Amino acid sequence: MSAIIEARGLGRTLPGDPPVVLLRDVSLTIEPGAFTTIVGPSGCGKSSLLYLLGLIDRPTTGELLVEGREVSQLSGDARAAIRLARFGFVFQFHFLLPEFTALENVMLPMQRLARLSSTEARARALELLAGVGLGEKHTKTPDRLSGGERQRVAIARALANDPILILGDEPTGNLDSHNSARVVETLRALAHEQGRAVACVTHDPGIAEVSDIQIEMLDGRVERVIDRRGAVSGQP
Repeated sequence: MSAIIEARGLGRTLPGDPPVVLLRDVSLTIEPGAFTTIVGPSGCGKSSLLYLLGLIDRPTTGELLVEGREVSQLSGDARAAIRLARFGFVFQFHFLLPEFTALENVMLPMQRLARLSSTEARARALELLAGVGLGEKHTKTPDRLSGGERQRVAIARALANDPILILGDEPTGNLDSHNSARVVETLRALAHEQGRAVACVTHDPGIAEVSDIQIEMLDGRVERVIDRRGAVSGQP
């Protein structure tokens, strides 16, 4: 099965005196149908890697391929277009617009992409909210939803444009254990049942243990990859 994302020798260094090295020679793949976690101690480069994979930041060295196409040197507008059409993001903080209902928040990415009519976008948003168990709460604003419900709205929003890849940065970091488990099961189902690629940064060992692929980082490098579908390896 072809990788959605392939990183080849990625490095990220911030200019300064001395320069700050965030990532060193990282090579990995993110595959469809797999729930992947990126783990490691604070400051090891997990989030820096996620921002490169999500085309939010640009590598200093190396290559990044999305569906076989090298994208690290594309213009900012071209990278933004890929993010909007092909990627979905779920962060520790849901970043829902407080003045909008759950339905309106989920419709926003579709309105930006402008592939669907308003009627079609509304129908899709209702379907996505029902899929995360919030079909009856589509008229509620974020302040009338629980923390777990707000994060599930954020997942529905991430799915709005039918992305091939879902990236999460500590998506359960602000949730209690019950809501955390529900969000993780939702993310795993997106990989296992819908065939999407799902990759999340997490500090939670329980989440890492239920992932298909666990990428362990240390000092800006990939130290080990645990593929629970197969073997354990060092830096790919």
